[in-house]
Amino acid sequence: MTTTRRTQVVVAGGGPVGAVAAAYLARHGIDVLLAEAGADCAQDLRASTFHPPTLEMLDALDVTPALIEKGLKAPVYHWRDRRSGEILAFDLTEISDVTRYPFRIQCEQYHLARMLTERLETLDRAEVLFNHRVVHFTQDEAGVEVHLESPYGIETVRADYLIGADGASSIVRKWLGTEFDGFTYPERFLTLSTTWPIEQAMPGLAHVNYVSDPDEWMVLLRVPSVWRVLVPAHDEDETFLRSDAKKNAVFDGIMGDGAAVETQHRTIYRVHQRVAKQFRQGRVLLVGDAAHLNNPLGGFGMNSGIHDAFNACSKLVEIIKGGASADLLDLYDRQRRQVTFDFTQRQTMENMEAMRAGQGETHAKREAAMRALLADDDKRRAYLLRQAMFESLEQAAAIG
Repeated sequence: MTTTRRTQVVVAGGGPVGAVAAAYLARHGIDVLLAEAGADCAQDLRASTFHPPTLEMLDALDVTPALIEKGLKAPVYHWRDRRSGEILAFDLTEISDVTRYPFRIQCEQYHLARMLTERLETLDRAEVLFNHRVVHFTQDEAGVEVHLESPYGIETVRADYLIGADGASSIVRKWLGTEFDGFTYPERFLTLSTTWPIEQAMPGLAHVNYVSDPDEWMVLLRVPSVWRVLVPAHDEDETFLRSDAKKNAVFDGIMGDGAAVETQHRTIYRVHQRVAKQFRQGRVLLVGDAAHLNNPLGGFGMNSGIHDAFNACSKLVEIIKGGASADLLDLYDRQRRQVTFDFTQRQTMENMEAMRAGQGETHAKREAAMRALLADDDKRRAYLLRQAMFESLEQAAAIG
């Protein structure tokens, strides 16, 4: 194989995190090649929440106004008790003194990826290659040889650095031999999407709702095109999970006549809590799902991946353009791995336990603690800043 291209950075994976990384580098004068295995940006419905600090970061790429226009503003989100009907509402406008975006934006993640890849395709410094999958690489003291598989064969790109943003089954991480420690939840998740107006059956719904219940907790999320309903799937057969009988049972619990509801998607997936032991090895960096996975409760996964991309790419710009030492990338590893452990993993696991809680003493204590938090101005503000991910960014910045 001969080298067919030369660039400064190769980004593996054209999802929202990879697209953000490539766009950031190109905007700062770095030659970048974005390689995506699919024929287009994947139309993945899993991630749909953009938190306030993420919107501020994306402002630097001139894409936030388009996301706001395409998405739904969600300043308020609900924790609901399905049995009692109690609603605890948290309002992000309370932290409008620290952010110009005191709301979440509910918008499917592929819109961001497509906006950025379309823009990249117009830039001289950037190249977007769909149907190109990173299958192998080798690195030396001077750079990385990246081997891309396309429908026409294998080609090699010589780069200064490689960023693995190629998802949970990252080829980049596997070739690094990096351990991916953690666990997989015993239950699978079932996501159903529908255009049926759930808000008519449950008046007062927010765009983001976490509904606790000992038998079948659920998450109700509104995005511009559909309502998404996420429920746990325990030992049920996959055929049954995708059946009308299961769909009817889920919506019977919401609006009493599940048979009347049509769905656009029925997706089953496993949920992991895993973190790579290293986010950086030599000239290769891991970001997003390639570096860490967590359950979706709280909407932290894609957002933390975008935060990875901004952190890593700002350091690459300092190294490539500013002559800083490559040791600066060790700081990326320390900052983002520490935050992943201390915030993203811990917070998503706490959110999961709150949803799973039974109706006994533990559940009663948890509900009482949440009510007390909501009633205390200082504690409520701290909670909002934590859930909005400002706390995690402050923590990362404090790591030297």
